[in-house]
Amino acid sequence: MLLTAATVMAAADVASAQPAAPQEAPASTGDAVTRADAFFRQGLRLYSDKKYVEAEKELESAWELNPTFDVAYNLGNTKYQLKKHKEAAQYLSFALRNWPLVKTVAKLKPTAEQRYAESRAQVGGIKVSVTAAGAEVLVDGKIVGQTPLEGEVFVDPGEHRVEATHPDYEPASQTVGVAKGGTAKVELAMALAKAEPRASAGVETGGGTRVPGAGAGAPVMGQPVMPIEPQPVPEKRNWVPVIALGAASAVGLGVGIGMTVAGSNVLDDVHAQRQSIRNAGGQCTKPSASFVDDCAELSSAGERVDTFGHVAGAAYVASGVLAAAALTYALWPRGETRTAGQPRVVATAHPTGAGVVVLGAW
Repeated sequence: MLLTAATVMAAADVASAQPAAPQEAPASTGDAVTRADAFFRQGLRLYSDKKYVEAEKELESAWELNPTFDVAYNLGNTKYQLKKHKEAAQYLSFALRNWPLVKTVAKLKPTAEQRYAESRAQVGGIKVSVTAAGAEVLVDGKIVGQTPLEGEVFVDPGEHRVEATHPDYEPASQTVGVAKGGTAKVELAMALAKAEPRASAGVETGGGTRVPGAGAGAPVMGQPVMPIEPQPVPEKRNWVPVIALGAASAVGLGVGIGMTVAGSNVLDDVHAQRQSIRNAGGQCTKPSASFVDDCAELSSAGERVDTFGHVAGAAYVASGVLAAAALTYALWPRGETRTAGQPRVVATAHPTGAGVVVLGAW
């Protein structure tokens, strides 16, 4: 859900904050986005009516369909109002880690930081690191994500059991105590799972010695066995950067359009002022005393037109660059080695615009 900055701003007035994203978040396209947006807006309306329980349900539905910054921000604030500090800290932490770099939402950040700090002071945090990538992490038997985990896992003060499992590794676990407002670090080293020995009858070699496991096609003693190369763990695509870049691109486009409209309005005023001076028998090349002030105002208006034009141009270029970056990230291959000649997408930018270039051989 790539909501505009204005929508996020309106949401902030209603619901001033998100937990860690679901492990398998659906792509932010099509019907899922439309339904998520409907849940989101209904949640904001309920929040404005102080119906926090109902708002929580709607915003959680939006989060499950489309876990974005604005949903996290408002859902975290809803949890805060319900005094669910552990969940509030998780959602607000996500929102702050993914805060967009646009001025239009900058004034919302202090509220998020304050409410996160208040919620964080009431709970404990566990910072989990695991030697195996892609391992499933559980806290007290509940799945909290896959490694590497971003940020902390927030829990109630007390003892908690942290576990990590992976099909290719032996399980690892640790019990840790966490104080209120404190942080505990858990480092789990996972050893490769041992291969099950294969039982097979030995056969006689030329010298009469029986070599265990030496059947048809089996390696003879002294012959090196080539190790099997481990398969790389497929890299999961993180859609948060695409969402953030797309949102920033939309904001840049909005700023450019706004500056263009403002510049056009001022330009109309410039034409009207110039015509008024001419109708009064004046001119601004070497204005007479009675037209000095009018000509100065006309010159100032002209400078404003130039300023609006420069800002609009920069905003359009920035919007194009951000959109190109989002597209490049979305199309870039993950978890595989690019072979020679395989097409690749590269973002480009220049003073008059931006775009993408597809490189490759056909």
